[in-house]
Amino acid sequence: MEELMSKHRKEQKDLQSRITQKKKSATKKTRKGVIDECERMQRELNERHQSEIAELNGEPTEPVEALEDLSLEDVTPAEKTTEDKTNSTPQDPEPTTETPEQLPAGRAKKPNRAKARLARRAAEQAALSQAAAEEAANQTNYRGNEQEIMDAVFKRLGLKEVEVTPDGHCLYSAVAKQLDDSGLGLRPDPSRIVLQPTSQSRIDTVTSPQHDGYRAVRAVTADFIVEHKDDFEAFMEEPLDVYTRKVKLTAEWGGQLELQAIARAYGVDINVVQSDGRQEKIECGDMDGFDEEEKRKRVIWLAYYRHTYGLGEHYNALVKK
Repeated sequence: MEELMSKHRKEQKDLQSRITQKKKSATKKTRKGVIDECERMQRELNERHQSEIAELNGEPTEPVEALEDLSLEDVTPAEKTTEDKTNSTPQDPEPTTETPEQLPAGRAKKPNRAKARLARRAAEQAALSQAAAEEAANQTNYRGNEQEIMDAVFKRLGLKEVEVTPDGHCLYSAVAKQLDDSGLGLRPDPSRIVLQPTSQSRIDTVTSPQHDGYRAVRAVTADFIVEHKDDFEAFMEEPLDVYTRKVKLTAEWGGQLELQAIARAYGVDINVVQSDGRQEKIECGDMDGFDEEEKRKRVIWLAYYRHTYGLGEHYNALVKK
């Protein structure tokens, strides 16, 4: 039995590792299917373990859910006689210290097989819980490690983090806040990009850069990509019009292509602090016409997280202290 339980604990630990890996690699679109698959795998393993334990003990493979499910046929004559005597007694008998060997003939009780099965099941569940706890304790704390690394970089560079709502607009919201704080505004230089009338309208109707400024930045980003499609189209996995519509009108997350379009459209350099402490710089490419003060104003800092936020990838704004 001990050898089988050891084998079960190892299989449970291996399954937990596979489940953890599957959940980490799941996307928003596949998360539900992955969770269903993980639950199915766990259920099948538990059923197989119960069947193996029952087979080892020479018992039926169907699990016994509770003592109430037992019929009278499962009770031995000796047990039934004892039960009848107990039910007919008005008060509980005084406890006895006699062992089964010392009891008079006919009073020795046989072991209760149902209770034994329940006890084994409880022991198995305790072993599984212990294995799961050990697995969790041994897992890498990606969230804690990531935040610790980021905080160290912020301190070294003299940056202060500004939380942005963790949704699909976080990149554009973080950029909008810094464009507004620096005085550059949400409307780009006309010499850099020709905005569509709908984009002009979206900029004009922004009520607050802090709350819906992302609408303007999204529109500018989409228009710039369309206007310079030769620079971007080769990196897209879908048609240009479909891609830019998502950028402008949906909560689709922004990435590398959008960062390049933002930098060039607004004439800013964007520094991104990565989750491993590295820094990536996206340059607008033409800062020569600006004096030093203007160049300092045209620098945007972003913090890029992979593990800290529940929805996955996330951008926060960074400002100089």
